[in-house]
Amino acid sequence: MDIDIFCLDNTEYAEFDAVNRGYRGDIYVRINEYYYNLNVYDIVRLQQDFELELEEYGVYTPDPNLVLVKEVNNTNIKEIVNHLIKSGYFNEIQRVSSKTLKHLNLLKLESK
Repeated sequence: MDIDIFCLDNTEYAEFDAVNRGYRGDIYVRINEYYYNLNVYDIVRLQQDFELELEEYGVYTPDPNLVLVKEVNNTNIKEIVNHLIKSGYFNEIQRVSSKTLKHLNLLKLESK
């Protein structure tokens, strides 16, 4: 199995910002020829979004392909992706279309 993890911004600031915001939506996983987008949250951010949407709309609708990590940093993202691969998670979620991929400038996710 050929696997790579990508993001749209691989700067140290992007990782710092994701850790502080508790969210990162620009994570793309390539497994063989297929790509998947993950929305990575920590529990604090998820709780904040949940409470805000309940207050404003009376209902909470989670982002597609939402996964939780203890802290939204590159190391934890790589670990959760490996866990999700082993559990068969990517067999159950929608792939990113080739039309969408053409418009993305994906950078390999690196741990700093």
